[in-house]
Amino acid sequence: MAKGSIPILRVGPNLLVTVHIDLHDVVAEAFQEDVLTELEKRRAPGLVIDISGLDIVDTYVARILSETGRMARLMGTETVVVGMRPDVAATLIRMGYTMEGVNTALNVDDGIETLASIAARRRTP
Repeated sequence: MAKGSIPILRVGPNLLVTVHIDLHDVVAEAFQEDVLTELEKRRAPGLVIDISGLDIVDTYVARILSETGRMARLMGTETVVVGMRPDVAATLIRMGYTMEGVNTALNVDDGIETLASIAARRRTP
């Protein structure tokens, strides 16, 4: 499983990626490449990455998600990671890891709302 193994959907002007498989080295690299390619192709202003289907989010997966968000931001896209379980968030904080540079929200609806708020702030002079 690698390139194209994680579906990327368009929701309004934004992209939604639901990660439902473990992000090991090859899959994680393909995930980043696929997301960045779609962002370039569709010029989406926002990206929601749903990780509610992941049982384990370790520092490697958190780093991949954070890096993907920072790469997307360099391309002009805001990223929101949603669906992080409380025990996962607590573990990452205890380990000293933060999702720096990436917005977070509880669920997909809240993530899309966060992107709408960011877009509205950008439009306001």
